[in-house]
Amino acid sequence: HSKSVSARSAACRVIAHVDLDCFYAQVEMIRNPELRDKPLGVQQKYIVVTCNYEARKLGVKKLMSVKDAREKCPQLILVNGEDLTPYREMSYKVTELLGEFCPLVERLGFDENFVDITEIVEKRLNQQSGCSRVCVSGHVYNNQAINLHDTTHIRLVIGSQIAEEFREAIYARLGLTGCAGVASNKLLSKLVSGTFKPNQQTVLLPESCQDLIRSLDHIQKVPGIGYKTTKRLETLGVRNVCDLQAFPSTVLEKELGVSVAQRIQKLSYGEDDSPVTPTGPPQSFSDEDSFKKCSSEVEVKEKIEELLPNLLDRIHKDGRQPHTVRLTIRQFSSTDRWFNRESRQCPIPPHLIQKFGKESSNVISPLVDILMKLFRKMIDVDLPFHLTLLSVCFSNLKDLPSSKRGSIGFYLKQMSPPSGSGK
Repeated sequence: HSKSVSARSAACRVIAHVDLDCFYAQVEMIRNPELRDKPLGVQQKYIVVTCNYEARKLGVKKLMSVKDAREKCPQLILVNGEDLTPYREMSYKVTELLGEFCPLVERLGFDENFVDITEIVEKRLNQQSGCSRVCVSGHVYNNQAINLHDTTHIRLVIGSQIAEEFREAIYARLGLTGCAGVASNKLLSKLVSGTFKPNQQTVLLPESCQDLIRSLDHIQKVPGIGYKTTKRLETLGVRNVCDLQAFPSTVLEKELGVSVAQRIQKLSYGEDDSPVTPTGPPQSFSDEDSFKKCSSEVEVKEKIEELLPNLLDRIHKDGRQPHTVRLTIRQFSSTDRWFNRESRQCPIPPHLIQKFGKESSNVISPLVDILMKLFRKMIDVDLPFHLTLLSVCFSNLKDLPSSKRGSIGFYLKQMSPPSGSGK
């Protein structure tokens, strides 16, 4: 019975996907308004990870090398975006703001959120008498006509009005613009949200679902089908959505296992019954640094010492105490083009846990010792080594005894600017 209820509720969901425009670049323009109308790129290492629309008009694309970007656009202004703190803080503010409208908000990376707005839609539907006020906000995919006698259409149209309110609130309160997609599930709302960019929104009616899904020129553009699965599918001759829809399920199940095969074949038809799962506070805090080469113990220790202060500051703001620490390294291997990652973790000694947040500077040195021990478990320091990445992660977060500090609300209050300071 519960299955049929959840299947029924999945069938009439209204989901909004909110995707912020060139997020890192927008955060930088808010931090420094003088950058507003200039071509701006955010640089991490040798790559432009994102750029504003002024830069895009001049031929800069995201994930371009800095060298190519400068050649394309000599007047490009580059900002170093390696410290993720300002982006992370803004990202949580967006999620918190959406949470004021509706409890079902799921973060996806820093710049995307799914919101299940089914209940708000139902409430508004019950308040409205007749279809007099049904007017779509933004675009309708394929310019499809709205049928005022079809409740599914009406519910999605109301969903588009709610998505517009989200976007207006994010702009009014945080100064950020973004796109939104409104559809009957997470997969479709994510796919349709990018139809018109920037700062626009699109609603997808059920009759246009197949057009949207078949417009994807490659199977890897289907959210939920990862790189490895794509490679496996390519060896089977499956390159696009139509290939996957037509592929015999029995062969697919044999190749990929029943659950994966069924899930991705459903996705290829635009079917996705996964619920929006509220994210809540972060489950771990990590930071990493990548570099061309790190090949001595002294350098490793320096890199770890550089990562810790920012991490400890974030943990202090969150208010919970971590009980586990993990070190991840990536080694370069010349024989093999891949970089192999390896991790080791251990519990944090209780006497150190007590000091988190209170005397953060006193925990750095003992933590460095612990992390260096983990490092020596992975690397024989008497032999030459070549690392290209180090990452430190604190997890297994627990609330302080008798305290409410662990809530995401506390975390966000800590971060929001004092009132009256303007944007």
